[in-house]
Amino acid sequence: MNNPLAAFPKLLILRLIRFYQKTFSPDHGPLSLIHPWPGVCKFRPTCSEYAYLAIDKYGILKGSLKAIWRILRCNPWSKGGWDEP
Repeated sequence: MNNPLAAFPKLLILRLIRFYQKTFSPDHGPLSLIHPWPGVCKFRPTCSEYAYLAIDKYGILKGSLKAIWRILRCNPWSKGGWDEP
């Protein structure tokens, strides 16, 4: 898959995730400086980093499904922990 147009959607989504991390994320962005406690996410890597890694590794469809499943598991009753995509 050497066609740059075929890779564009994946690159766009990955850049949107990085944009979110650098601007709005309470774990990665400037909000981490004013947040009352460090590290909001119970999982490592954080949910946005997990989504980035999963989409980069598996592609848009499977990576997005894995990211959605991860976000659904991130709740107050979850123990969290290390979770590889």
